[in-house]
Amino acid sequence: MAKKSMIAREKKRTHMTDKYSERRNQLKQRVVDDNLTMEERWQAMIDLQRLPRDSSAARGRNRCSVSGRPRGYFRKFGLSRNMLREVCMKGEAPGVVKASW
Repeated sequence: MAKKSMIAREKKRTHMTDKYSERRNQLKQRVVDDNLTMEERWQAMIDLQRLPRDSSAARGRNRCSVSGRPRGYFRKFGLSRNMLREVCMKGEAPGVVKASW
């Protein structure tokens, strides 16, 4: 089980990403717009840098929805390898069957 503080930090980051995503996209478009003057583009870069760091989607980390574990994460299920194994053994994962040969 991951620390509660790390899980809370990740939730905060996803909230910040959602909150500032529209503003970040507008500023990024202004930075690459060739029709604007260099000063306007420069100001857009400065404004983009002034946004909170946690508002960047790249700072997010995929975590298991059950245990909060950050490593061994399977996107398809939203679970870490340990929790995925337990869920599959119970037969609760759709479309997953145990291999036998």
